[in-house]
Amino acid sequence: MSSDTPPTTLTVFFGFQRIAHGSKAEVLDQLRRRDDPGPYLVFDDQTGAQLDLDMRELPDPEAEHRDDTPRGVGRPKLGVVAREVTLLPRHWDWLGRQPGGASVALRKLVDEARRVHAGRDTARAARESTYRFMTAIAGNLPGFEEATRALFAGEAQRFSHLIEPWPVDLRNHLQELSAPGWSHE
Repeated sequence: MSSDTPPTTLTVFFGFQRIAHGSKAEVLDQLRRRDDPGPYLVFDDQTGAQLDLDMRELPDPEAEHRDDTPRGVGRPKLGVVAREVTLLPRHWDWLGRQPGGASVALRKLVDEARRVHAGRDTARAARESTYRFMTAIAGNLPGFEEATRALFAGEAQRFSHLIEPWPVDLRNHLQELSAPGWSHE
């Protein structure tokens, strides 16, 4: 089964300096070679969320490819997991009349919506991850509020102008995170 989810990459900052980037194992390896004691700020590049990274963890290259989560109802070998969906009776009636039944119809509807709204969804995800990262590391920098407004207004040039005085590694990472959001305007 192919997955639409890109592999997780992490970026680590020491103050406003970007000091590590890559998979969890690569980042742990890069941090172990450093002499400074930290503190490090670790971010998930896909979500912009700040993470806690346990430096005692040993990289296990097979762990990233192994899924130890227990499987419930569904077709586990295909990655299908059963979940509950709440719909009105008229929705269930319509779904029941579709070729292949409710599950097939729902999968087709979701796939179509993903295709139609892919650009909008990509832009929104890029802005949200940029905002999470920005809030965690740059919330006290001058122009933060205006840069946030420009980010969510889709004003790429204004955003770039407002973060120009910020430290170079921070500014570059913000540009990388926000880039997918500008191309889908």
